[in-house]
Amino acid sequence: MAWIRTVPDDDWAEDDGLADLYGRVVDSTFGRVDRIMAVHSLNPAGLAAHDGLYRSAMSGTGTLRRVERELVALVVSLENQCHY
Repeated sequence: MAWIRTVPDDDWAEDDGLADLYGRVVDSTFGRVDRIMAVHSLNPAGLAAHDGLYRSAMSGTGTLRRVERELVALVVSLENQCHY
């Protein structure tokens, strides 16, 4: 597993720009930011881009409903042996 330096959970709230972004990507179930998003903490523009890409991919099309896209993402993650 790769190790990527991130802004510690206790410190990101001190950075207004990062705090705003984290507010958009916090996992409401666990009350924290998922690691896949936290790896962008040293590059807030990257975090914003990742969030935008995810929201675009999951926002809906005429062919697949959101629940179907989530299911496809789950199956792909399982096939790739991703824990997220």
